[in-house]
Amino acid sequence: MCFRNFYYITMLRDPVSRYLSEWKHVQRGATWKTSLHMCDGRSPTPDELPTCYEGEDWSGVSLQDFMDCSYNLANNRQVRMLADLSLVGCYNLTFMNESERNMILLQSAKNNLKNMAFFGLTEFQRKTQYLFERTFNLKFISPFTQFNVTRASNVDIDEDVRQRIEELNFLDMQLYEYAKDLFLQRFQYSKQEEHQMNRLKRREERRLLREQRAHQWPKEEAAAAQVSVTEDYNSQVARW
Repeated sequence: MCFRNFYYITMLRDPVSRYLSEWKHVQRGATWKTSLHMCDGRSPTPDELPTCYEGEDWSGVSLQDFMDCSYNLANNRQVRMLADLSLVGCYNLTFMNESERNMILLQSAKNNLKNMAFFGLTEFQRKTQYLFERTFNLKFISPFTQFNVTRASNVDIDEDVRQRIEELNFLDMQLYEYAKDLFLQRFQYSKQEEHQMNRLKRREERRLLREQRAHQWPKEEAAAAQVSVTEDYNSQVARW
């Protein structure tokens, strides 16, 4: 029997950018109809998970309508995807009060994120690549490219809309701040560890070089002595 090791990894994104990106995606006709949203062995009922639109998709939806749907799964999606929903009764919102549900979901998402073998942040592509390579001991052929211009970044929103999106994704906002802090801690730790390993490596190389020179010196001295004896002998023969 062949046993394999599975590593759980994920990427997180700035919640506002991620939300706007999903809105643009849905606006172009994307749906999640094939997603079963399985939790505790079953899919949610229509009452537990209503749809925000009628018809085949939500094409052309305005940002305002997208934000106005209170059961839009775009809200706090990153927390929901990382948390153990069974802790809060899955999609049954009557299982417990909202504040308790939110607290448990956020803490569960943080715990699962912390225990993953690796996670990255799309806003820090180079640092993400560095940590991935360090974690799994591999090297990518080419460096990750940091694209700062996306569909989401091209959306012009005012401060009120941004604040509304942050409120709708207040759990994701807290998770992202936690993730960013943890990510940068891991990056700094890996950098310090790398510098320490490089120092030890250079120290070992210098030690080996000293030992090599120490072994060479007796041979050189012996060779020099041999040359001296031969020269002395030759000078004696010349005199004789």
